[in-house]
Amino acid sequence: MMEKIRVLLVDDHSLFREGLGMIIGSQADMIIVGEANDGLEGVIKATELKPDLILMDIQMPDMDGIEATRLIKQAVPSATIVMLTVRDDEEKLFNAIKNGAQGYLLKKMNSTELLSMVRRALAGEVAIPTRLAGQMLNEFRRLSRIEPQEVDDLAQLSPREMEVLNQVALGKTDKEIAHSLSLSLNTIKTHLRNILSKLQVSSRKEAARLAKDKGMF
Repeated sequence: MMEKIRVLLVDDHSLFREGLGMIIGSQADMIIVGEANDGLEGVIKATELKPDLILMDIQMPDMDGIEATRLIKQAVPSATIVMLTVRDDEEKLFNAIKNGAQGYLLKKMNSTELLSMVRRALAGEVAIPTRLAGQMLNEFRRLSRIEPQEVDDLAQLSPREMEVLNQVALGKTDKEIAHSLSLSLNTIKTHLRNILSKLQVSSRKEAARLAKDKGMF
């Protein structure tokens, strides 16, 4: 039997959560394991339930989605977090990604687009609408001019993540890497998501190119 993707919904509007729950619930490979009304409850539920995917409202009372994302990624680093927002705020977009979000989606998108982007996030890609991706790149460029990167990104990787990156650089698939390192496929996918996040790249090809450029492999 196929193991379902366990989803936690965090939003202070119950009607929106209900609609989102219907969309997620319509997917054969997904299941809602919990709901939260605000960021703090989201952190507690995520720590208890350890979901695979968290759909998180960015604007909530008491604790917003960005702070909740930061805390959840510390407690449950394997969770994929996708932010949901009503407006394309450049600063919030950058802060969400910087604090561990794998995606930043507008609530006005249709269900087909939402599910497509969510699945991209679960695959380890950064799920951001095209026009927002341009804004994020501009922000990264602006910050790089203000404060040059001094820390070697690869130094942030754990020894196991370096092993996975090495296999990726050799062109191996997730299944081949799992077999080579005697790890489960889900574990490899988790390592890959963490690698992309730490290296601030959106695909495995970019991660492999960065490693090769730095002469690691």
